[in-house]
Amino acid sequence: MVKVLLERSIKGKHVSEIVRLLRKMRVLAMQQTGYISGETLHKVDDPNHYLVISTWESLEHWQDWYQSPERQKIQGEIDSLLESPTAPRVFTY
Repeated sequence: MVKVLLERSIKGKHVSEIVRLLRKMRVLAMQQTGYISGETLHKVDDPNHYLVISTWESLEHWQDWYQSPERQKIQGEIDSLLESPTAPRVFTY
């Protein structure tokens, strides 16, 4: 099992657009083989800083999702609204 952490700092006033895109991505992720769960958090003292945590059955399942064209398309839209591109960090038990 792996956990993936994705931190995102949103530029300007794009929070509602990012939230819409994150929901869209979550719906697609939930349909992927190996997806277990996910949650989206934002910093208490910085509403433009988000953390997404997802849990996958295996690293291979995460990598399949990470490399999928549908995910990459949405990720490109998200990254265009961020201070810097999303850099996933993958952890295991």
